Amino acid sequence: MNIFNKIALQSLRKNRTRTLVTIIGVVLSAAMITAVATFGVSLLDYMAEGAAAKYGDWHVAFLDVDSSFVKERAGDKEAAKTVTFENIGYAALDSGKNPSKPYLFIAGFSKKTFDALPVTLLSGRLPENSGEILVSGKTATDGGVSYAVGDTVSLSVGSRMNGNKKLGQNAPYTSGAETLVPQGEKTYTVVGICGTPVFEEDSAPGYTLITMSDTAETADDLSLFVTLKNPRRVHSYASTEAAGHAYILNHDVLRFMGLDSSDKIFNTLLYAVGGIVVAIIMIGSVFLIHNSFSISLNERTRQIGILASVGATAKQLRHSVLFEGLCIGAVGIPIGILAGLGGIQLVISVVAGNFGNILYSGVPLALHVSALALAGAAAVSLVTILISAYIPAKKAANTPVMECIRQTNEVKVEAGAVETSKLVQHVCGLEGTLALKNFKRNKKRYRSIVLSLVLSVVLFISTSAFVTDLKQTMAQALSFTTYDIGFGTTDMDDGEMLRLYDRLKTAGGVTQSSYQAVMKYSCVVQADELSDDYWESAGESSPDETAELPIEIQFLDDSTYLNLIRSAGLSAEDYTGENAKMIAVAKIQTGSNEKKGEKEAGEFRNMFKGSSVEAALIPETDGEPNLGHGQSASITCVEVVSPDTPPTTAVSDQQTYFFQVMAPWSLKEKIAPSDASADVRVKGLTFQSENPSQSVAEMKTMIQGAGITSAYMLLNTSEVMDENRNYIFISNVFAYTFIVMISLIAVANVFNTISTNIRLRRRELAMLQSVGMSERSFNKMMRYECAFYGVRALLVGLPLAIIFSWLIYKGMFIGGAEGIKFVLPWASIGISVLSVLLVIFVTMTYAVGKIRKENIIDALRDDTD
Repeated sequence: MNIFNKIALQSLRKNRTRTLVTIIGVVLSAAMITAVATFGVSLLDYMAEGAAAKYGDWHVAFLDVDSSFVKERAGDKEAAKTVTFENIGYAALDSGKNPSKPYLFIAGFSKKTFDALPVTLLSGRLPENSGEILVSGKTATDGGVSYAVGDTVSLSVGSRMNGNKKLGQNAPYTSGAETLVPQGEKTYTVVGICGTPVFEEDSAPGYTLITMSDTAETADDLSLFVTLKNPRRVHSYASTEAAGHAYILNHDVLRFMGLDSSDKIFNTLLYAVGGIVVAIIMIGSVFLIHNSFSISLNERTRQIGILASVGATAKQLRHSVLFEGLCIGAVGIPIGILAGLGGIQLVISVVAGNFGNILYSGVPLALHVSALALAGAAAVSLVTILISAYIPAKKAANTPVMECIRQTNEVKVEAGAVETSKLVQHVCGLEGTLALKNFKRNKKRYRSIVLSLVLSVVLFISTSAFVTDLKQTMAQALSFTTYDIGFGTTDMDDGEMLRLYDRLKTAGGVTQSSYQAVMKYSCVVQADELSDDYWESAGESSPDETAELPIEIQFLDDSTYLNLIRSAGLSAEDYTGENAKMIAVAKIQTGSNEKKGEKEAGEFRNMFKGSSVEAALIPETDGEPNLGHGQSASITCVEVVSPDTPPTTAVSDQQTYFFQVMAPWSLKEKIAPSDASADVRVKGLTFQSENPSQSVAEMKTMIQGAGITSAYMLLNTSEVMDENRNYIFISNVFAYTFIVMISLIAVANVFNTISTNIRLRRRELAMLQSVGMSERSFNKMMRYECAFYGVRALLVGLPLAIIFSWLIYKGMFIGGAEGIKFVLPWASIGISVLSVLLVIFVTMTYAVGKIRKENIIDALRDDTD
């Protein structure tokens, strides 16, 4: 070991406190980087295992191959395992609605195939012999042809031919260019309905039917699924071994291994988020470690000057400092990696159950340690240390020798730079003036303290704001949904919907149920009947005698409608029957009328001057008023909350008002006759249930058994709420864990910088005491310095935190979380203010306490080297 390295080690031993704090900073940095990398690897491993459990653990599939090809692939050294199913053939799908999928594709599975290619049962059971068949639910929802469990199906099965070329599932349907050549009749009994198999691509010409086949491994027309020993070879393996055969990749599994080159969005998001997190950690760590080395070099300025004067080169001096950094890294990085693994294991154990509830319930989230990730974490930590050490080392090595020996390079103050106003002198006195002058003459050193505190404040407050916005979103969903289970559709026939309703309301756990339809209308009213509040919100006044307003009519089942009539205090006789009046909620919606995310009708201003209005109701057809079916109606405006509509993907037109007319279902044919063709926004069923999950499971079976062919949406709102709670819990755990770690780095930086700075000023402080400064005045000066640190950090940090909080809010609002209000996290702001002042005060007290133990004469004689 050369003399320079010995001097570096001696300096580390001499300044044990600063060395320990620096090591702690390295430990925190390495721990955070390790935790981020390990959690990322663990999450991707969890997602890959979950996807494999859901879609199968195969990597590449070769479609339409013969038995000899299967044997060759099974003997490949790269193949871990293989599985096949028989391509039995195609049958025409009679009365199918999708012109690009006119066929049924029949696949013959073995027991081994069912194990390797998971099938999601929607109802019924798996086939047990070659006479039973499982039908894809997409046959009904997309193809428009429904099969019920128990049906007997006779099919003319054959091959798709284009001339002499046989076509498979990989070849899209081409009208007029292919023919179906029958090869025999087959009869099957439908024993179950399943989700769309993963191997059925969107472009496939046939809906999949699955049966058992005794020749699934020996037939001459097969589909082969291969699991590789090394998945990273999947692309080269597929292209090399395909030998002209079509193949597909298991994108659902490969994307989580980082091997799906087609999913650029996922890969970009993954690496972007990881890169941003690591960059934030590195920035915080560089602040701390750089300051440590910078302070170390300031203490050794004269030593460096003497070494340079006797022949030490700039390169040798730089290497000495870098050696010091490597020594600190040799201790801190291994401890940090172990701490990171232990910490992320604890975090994963806390959130594992919540991940199972929102993603793959049968796959546990577990710690997955990757040697490559650990090596990367160690490398990033080492680079952080070297960057932190190299910057001050280069500066010190390039400083002229005489400046180092005389120590004139530590503080350079221009004339007038430390001037203070008379107001400060009057308010703060001599002690405050000295504190402010010291603050001004050491701007670089204090700037790092302020930046560290600002970083911590901004992250803590903006994260709290993000969590607050998430909670608002969840609370909004809870407030605005008055049912547990919703079934929504737009094109289902009323009679079919009501028959389905009679079945679904018998599901276990259902306590209340209702049905409704929401239709688009135009309403023509007298302009003078509209209130001044309406015209003010509209920003104009009507020059005509009448005004036409787009509205919706909500037809409710008679029982629900009568309950609304009673709740409004109206007579049922006046609002039922052939010539019944209708009720409506007609309010002006403004932001000032919203309170805590609740939409209560009583909080809105009235849209009409009076409580009753005569109107002409005109149905809309294809977005245009259908004038031939308009009719007059007497509408009473009531102070009730209209029932929530069933779930739908359709978006309501944005208006400055809320005008929804409600009518009983018994009047639907009169108000909206079938020949009027009024546009339907949504129709459907809603249910209250004691056990929504159980009820939904039974309803799915009933829907499949009913042979529904219309598009629909079945929503379990309580399940959505549980998912929201789990998302918020997971966000809380990771966000606050990250914030705590970053804050610890900031605290270590503040402690290191302030305590060392006080120690570097021991001669200055001893001089003040020697000329008569009392202990009370000395303490007062230190408290002023604490205040200047804290005020400067808060003046910068709080506005930035509020800006970032607002940007997060706007980002969520634009992303679809409408209706939430921007709320400042006052509790987090208060915690930040108190924490900043407390950290500075405790650090200053510790450092001053160490100085007080020293003898004044010794401190005045000290040359600081």
